Amino acid sequence: MRWAGVTSERYDTVRDAVGWEETAPEGTQVHVAWFGGQGLNVTDVWESEQAFQALLAAQMFPAVEKAGITGEPESEFCPLHKRFVTPRVSGAA
Repeated sequence: MRWAGVTSERYDTVRDAVGWEETAPEGTQVHVAWFGGQGLNVTDVWESEQAFQALLAAQMFPAVEKAGITGEPESEFCPLHKRFVTPRVSGAA
């Protein structure tokens, strides 16, 4: 996902409101976020697109609106071919 104009402060506001680091949403496996010249970039791994859509409807959309984020992200869903996590990586950061 790419979302132009979203700052790290607004991302953090949404993250805190949804609380996905404290209570992982059903179906989520991996979340990676970074910021470039255009705004927010996210790569997620979910059990299914439906699980992600459920989080959007129930928690993300209200938090995004409350944070003052406008526009729509560019999103693409692709089936996962292979997931590898190096043994040196554990926990959240």
